[in-house]
Amino acid sequence: MLPINLDIDTLRSFALGLELGSFAKAADRLGRSPSAISLQLKKLEEQVGETLLQKQGRGLVLTEAGEILLGYAKRILELNDEARAAVRGVGKLEGWVKIGVPQDFAETWLPDLLGRFSKIHPKVRVEARVDRGVAMVQAIDKGELDVALTWGTLASPRAEIVARREIAWIGPDGFRHMPGETLAIVAFDPPCAFRKAAIDALDRGGIAWRHAFASPSL
Repeated sequence: MLPINLDIDTLRSFALGLELGSFAKAADRLGRSPSAISLQLKKLEEQVGETLLQKQGRGLVLTEAGEILLGYAKRILELNDEARAAVRGVGKLEGWVKIGVPQDFAETWLPDLLGRFSKIHPKVRVEARVDRGVAMVQAIDKGELDVALTWGTLASPRAEIVARREIAWIGPDGFRHMPGETLAIVAFDPPCAFRKAAIDALDRGGIAWRHAFASPSL
């Protein structure tokens, strides 16, 4: 019996829909109709012989089989994209690029990304810098960085929004703010987009606050 090959396009729709939190958004991003994405997901479930998604309230959540497949899907897509980039870029790309990223990214996906990039483009010298958004914009203006990825809408005509993410409050389990109580917050010193969003929300809600803890880094 011949092995069943999972379809790359179907895996991409599956992984992207979960990443975006909506298969309708994935359909829009991939230039497909929502019905086409639904057919892909149905085909994927038939190929693996398991239910991958189940309803929870108004949305969908992964089943145990879905969680397992998602991990493999990400790895397969990563290798697929890496292979295409490697073939296209063999012996062509060289030079020196200086990039800036916030600490959030530097501690998570950046090391692996740089490692894979250096294998594909061994002739490119990458110099990375970790800093806050305002400082990186200044570095770009001075020619000290070529490109930077950061949070927030920056006051620069060259800034471009590449993605949007929801922000959320983080606190202890079961926490409830009592009326009249001053809320202690942990945040970076200004300027900081997250700090500003938090303070604006507190002020709109008429909640008193104090900056209880600050740090220059995560």
